[in-house]
Amino acid sequence: MKKISPILFLFTLLAFNCKEHNAKDETQLTATQIIQKAHEKAGGVFWQRPKSLTMKGFGIFYPNGEPVKHETHNMWREFEQTKDAAHRANGKVRIESFRDGTPVFIVTYDGENTYDLRGMQEKSAADNRWASNFGYGAIRHALDDGYSLLIVADDTVKTKPAYTIKVTDPNKGETFFGIDKKDFKIVKVAFQTPRGWHHREYSKFFSKEEYSWLQAGRVELFYDGQLSNEVFWTDFEVNENLPDSLFVLESK
Repeated sequence: MKKISPILFLFTLLAFNCKEHNAKDETQLTATQIIQKAHEKAGGVFWQRPKSLTMKGFGIFYPNGEPVKHETHNMWREFEQTKDAAHRANGKVRIESFRDGTPVFIVTYDGENTYDLRGMQEKSAADNRWASNFGYGAIRHALDDGYSLLIVADDTVKTKPAYTIKVTDPNKGETFFGIDKKDFKIVKVAFQTPRGWHHREYSKFFSKEEYSWLQAGRVELFYDGQLSNEVFWTDFEVNENLPDSLFVLESK
């Protein structure tokens, strides 16, 4: 039996390793491909470009570290079809939260002005409020012209491996999304806010037969690593006709 020379063995080993490395490179997903798969998982074009969204549920807030339940927590959104700045209010929104039948807060944006239970709010304070909340919508527009994508360090969200994609909007705002490596659910969003570093974790997903839409049933909101509140969505509707009056509050 002929012996293989050490040099020939070395070349064979190098060729095998090179082939294996190339095979891994060929299966490496790009940031664009990951976002495309995340869009498909979430509901495709219907999910990307809704006209409106109604979500109902309840919330648990931690004002002093102790849980306080708001038995009613609802949100209504009317979407614009374009979005140039991920962390500025756009479209229309109403968020309301009740405890023992009494509103703890109600805040709305009618496309131009922000209102709460005291009436119309001063613009700079309103902008700071929304900058601490708006951000998730960037992923719906991540493949639009003017946006750029970058894969950054991998993450682990609720013990599961996740890609992290930095989405930069045309206004140079940065938003980071965690995408589950196995099934491509959108499981995390993170961005800088006036309140500090903000991130949300999404879990307990569910859907309804009438919609191509995957909805997170649980959203945990953190600021600088501290849990601020949790929202549990129990029902949702898409593309309902929402009256303009829903987004305007008169002062009391």
